[in-house]
Amino acid sequence: MNFSGISDRTLWGRFLRLPLRFIPAGMTMPILQGKLRGKKWIAGSSSHGCWLGSYEYEKRSAFEKIVGKGDIVYDIGANVGFYTLLASVLVGPNSRVFAFEPVPGNLLYLKKHLRLNRTGNVTVIEAAVSDHCGMTYFNQSTNSSMGHIALGGNLKVKTVSLDELISTGEVSIPDHIKIDVEGAEMMVLSGAKLMLAERHPTLFLATHGQDLRHQCCRFLEGLGYELRPIVGDSLEQSDEILALCRR
Repeated sequence: MNFSGISDRTLWGRFLRLPLRFIPAGMTMPILQGKLRGKKWIAGSSSHGCWLGSYEYEKRSAFEKIVGKGDIVYDIGANVGFYTLLASVLVGPNSRVFAFEPVPGNLLYLKKHLRLNRTGNVTVIEAAVSDHCGMTYFNQSTNSSMGHIALGGNLKVKTVSLDELISTGEVSIPDHIKIDVEGAEMMVLSGAKLMLAERHPTLFLATHGQDLRHQCCRFLEGLGYELRPIVGDSLEQSDEILALCRR
């Protein structure tokens, strides 16, 4: 059931959500639905939808259908680790997940979630993914999931390029990549152009703004990708894009 789809603008919706206010932020909850059912989650680390099992319901469902045993997954913009943990379960103990996250507060929860669930197949890379390796500024938001690279940011972070990491053997070539980087999408894609053109991993891409969505779509189509909306029926209206190798 998509609990996250219950509107908080109606009286009934507010009534159903009321008990969530009384759950202590530090409480460890069992995840109730999906492939992560039974795994442990810290209630206050993110949206209650994470432990309710309804977080990003359509995207999570697509992710669960496509990622399989033995796959290599990158989680770019891992935040506190929902998709990292999900990918870890889906690929199995003998494969690998690489989680990229630059924000110290998010990294703290990410690593706690991995420890709580005794996850041994995840490599955490404490950096923002961009079009080059180096350093940049990052703007932290009061919402932990909405930080982004910005020249006037309040946090200095390390940046990495996927093509450079792959060329030096620091990471394995991925089968699937989840990207949610709050406006840095083109920097991530540009820094992975060689790998994307040669290997065509499946992309679960969150875009932020119409112009940026169009740029990303043109770039990926030029590399031989077929694009589909993850949410809704229209690619033009969907911020969440599934990019597959064009056959």
